[in-house]
Amino acid sequence: MIHLIVVLTVRDEADIDRVDGLLREQGRLSREEPGCIRFEVYHSTADARVFVLSEWWESQDALDVHRTAQAYNSVYKPRVLPLVDRVAHPSTLAE
Repeated sequence: MIHLIVVLTVRDEADIDRVDGLLREQGRLSREEPGCIRFEVYHSTADARVFVLSEWWESQDALDVHRTAQAYNSVYKPRVLPLVDRVAHPSTLAE
């Protein structure tokens, strides 16, 4: 299983609502993809410019396919990424 945490910081506060709506759309579309176990979008209550994506994928192959799908190529890459700074954290569960 692949677990990916992505921290997005909106550069311009005027774009927060736009990014919020786009990430909700991306999350909905991503959850419909094969191999997606979980895709959650969090909006920070400490800093309104910060969003956190928590993605769980069955395999690296499923994540690779996600990066060719509509959610990534029609929403995230062209419409979200230009508005945010992105830090990705591929992660494992510390037990």
